[in-house]
Amino acid sequence: MHLLKPVKLILPVFFLLSLPVMAAMEENPLLYNVFINEMESDDSNSDLFSWDAQGWAGKNINKLWLKTEGERVQGETESAEFQALYSRAVGAFWDVQAGIRHDAKPTPEQNWAVIGLQGLAPYYFEIDTAFFIGESGNSAWRFNAEYELLFTQRLILTPEIELNAYGQNMPAAGIGSGLAEADFGLRLRYEIRREFAPYVGFNWTRQFGETADFSEAAGLGKSEKEFVIGLRLWF
Repeated sequence: MHLLKPVKLILPVFFLLSLPVMAAMEENPLLYNVFINEMESDDSNSDLFSWDAQGWAGKNINKLWLKTEGERVQGETESAEFQALYSRAVGAFWDVQAGIRHDAKPTPEQNWAVIGLQGLAPYYFEIDTAFFIGESGNSAWRFNAEYELLFTQRLILTPEIELNAYGQNMPAAGIGSGLAEADFGLRLRYEIRREFAPYVGFNWTRQFGETADFSEAAGLGKSEKEFVIGLRLWF
């Protein structure tokens, strides 16, 4: 009984002292998000399946980002890319990111160091741009921008552009120096729920310079057009 009295006195004091810590934890909790931007197939007979997804976990300022994109044709993986990035907020709408990128396909496999910037530009353009330094002194740059046009609260059109450029020729991968490829897309989605939205769309891809020459030498064209159907979701 004598031991209970000090305990009863200490517990309220401990509770009062812990309130600021508990409040700070509630103000900056550990959060996460997984976002599948594109999971789609096209209108050809090539049995194409492509994906573009990313997710993050962390707090307000510091986060771990994981990104992946790729494409399978007739059951074979033609391209597969994975990134693991440390992300730090440098403003209300911008994050600086650094980490690694691994290209599992096409062969030969490649690893890159990454430094990038991701965020929301004026007029609500979503920007994701990065500079890559690879093995054997290879370098690359990527710029991606998209915008959402709301016809209704559920029907949304998303124009998107992606540019890829390289510092050196990489003949084994069919890539030339300079601006290598531009990809323009339009996707019209209907949000059955905010987290679940089927869509239809159109893609136009154009290759340039020596990358286009490599493509033609392999019996492929410089440009490609395709209609797609897919699903966008997040949780």
